Amino acid sequence: MMSKYSLFLTTSFWMLILISPLFLEGWNLDLLSQLMIYGIFAMSLSFIWGQAGLLCFGHSLFFGIGAYAMALATKGMIPWVSESSISGLSLAIILPALIAGLLGLALFKGRGLFGAYFGIVTLSAAVIAERLAINWSYIGGFNGILDVPPIQLGWNEKYIEFYDPFLFFLIVLVASSATFFMLIKLERSAFGTVLRGIRDNEKRAVFLGFETAEYKATAFAISGGVAGLAGALFAAQFAFVSPAILGFALATEVLIWVAIGGKNVLLAAFIGAMTVKSVENILSDTLGQYWLLVLGLLFVISVVALPRGLLAPFLQLQLPSGLRKTKLIKKDSK
Repeated sequence: MMSKYSLFLTTSFWMLILISPLFLEGWNLDLLSQLMIYGIFAMSLSFIWGQAGLLCFGHSLFFGIGAYAMALATKGMIPWVSESSISGLSLAIILPALIAGLLGLALFKGRGLFGAYFGIVTLSAAVIAERLAINWSYIGGFNGILDVPPIQLGWNEKYIEFYDPFLFFLIVLVASSATFFMLIKLERSAFGTVLRGIRDNEKRAVFLGFETAEYKATAFAISGGVAGLAGALFAAQFAFVSPAILGFALATEVLIWVAIGGKNVLLAAFIGAMTVKSVENILSDTLGQYWLLVLGLLFVISVVALPRGLLAPFLQLQLPSGLRKTKLIKKDSK
């Protein structure tokens, strides 16, 4: 099912985000930036879950690595790495991508892991990383790292500090829109077509000569890098990172965001994260510790009643003509 208004809705959403500083300012604009960061994180999971069929239960691992990389680099705590935001952002993208790629090759080569087994291994890795961070005093241990510098960009010793809510919003807007269009481009490329083929029938893809392990590991690396970017922006905004962002709680939350929004559509996952996170804040204020029960109920209803998510049917963009099944079927029938 695909809405004929999906392109209009997608364009309208990004236009609304673009003009939001006209009617939001200060704390509210900061909150929007925060929600968009979570949206970037959700898109990273949506890419591998929706396109490659890889359900990563421990995706917070890469978000946390990105956040810690940003914090350590900008505070000058990593030898031979310059104390700058560019170094922090670069490391926050490259390091999670590298770890995800190597982990993917280790898990997918040979007989390979799939389904729940892959999810359990990634969740275990996230929990182990959280415990290591808690007990590693160099990165702050249980208390984490405080006073992470804001993003600073410039040249010739002239730097702009993106601490102001509007300036930081611009950084997040560029990051989120660039991530969206990059992942959309990948989805609509030959690479994305192969990923969907692996998702639907991996044995057939292998029979056709595709090295499915390399394709899945590459997709996992891309997803890890995007999650690391979100983590870096999180660290820059909150000036603080802690072991909790590596572990089970955030890993579970992002699964709920993506499932409710729609795992097959990037923008649906992005909006799902923003919406559910907003609802979480409201529920936690009104229901106290019971808000998790309501969120869990929403998740169950979404998965059972709307397996494609609440927003995916309205936001799924049409594939290029060369990738549409209808055209291929017509050609085969001639």
